[in-house]
Amino acid sequence: MLRIIDARTGETVPAAPARRAPTRVEAHVPGRDGTALRVLLVADLLVRALELDGTPVWAVLTGAAGGDRLREDAAALGVRPFEDAAAGHGPGAGQGVRVRGDGGDAPDAATVAVGPVHPAALDLADPDAVRLALLERHHHARVELDATALDASRATLARLRRAVADWARQPSRPVPAEVRDRLRAAWEEDLDAPAVLSVLHRVETDPDLPDGARFEIFAYADRFLGLHLTRDVGTAP
Repeated sequence: MLRIIDARTGETVPAAPARRAPTRVEAHVPGRDGTALRVLLVADLLVRALELDGTPVWAVLTGAAGGDRLREDAAALGVRPFEDAAAGHGPGAGQGVRVRGDGGDAPDAATVAVGPVHPAALDLADPDAVRLALLERHHHARVELDATALDASRATLARLRRAVADWARQPSRPVPAEVRDRLRAAWEEDLDAPAVLSVLHRVETDPDLPDGARFEIFAYADRFLGLHLTRDVGTAP
């Protein structure tokens, strides 16, 4: 079961108390800056994790002063579309989780607090590198996205995509149950993306795993991470 730390109480609570019932995920972003984009990214992770668990989701956006430009930036970052909360009431979603930056008032729904991003204006020339750099720190922590961090993320993505493309040439093998369980345990424990990446690092270097299984593991984990890790399959020399 997916669990989150509720910022109102500091306690761990289920993200979807009624399992497989419709859940409203509300991303609250009062401005258009790096922290707003990170809020949307964390909300995107929450939606992905709930859907992987079979929970239907209505994803909505509130407080967005950035308008269309914010949505365009979020789309570049790999965040799937969020509806305008004022447009309707959704498919009978009777429970909800709000994702917002630190601070502000305490809403009447379980709340995921997202740490700030510095600098406020993000360079989205390589949005996948930005997404990875954000995922490498837990979403409660402050993130410094300087040139060094982005260069490191860019190099990591290039390495992983080359490896995934190479593994795809080998016969497919199923994802081992214990690896699947470790991945799910990571993202179901407060959307712990750094822990998911740590599992993938061990998979990348485990000499006992066949390459076909590595490919399937990375493809499965990318349903949560959204890093397009299989992008170069069939194109690498």
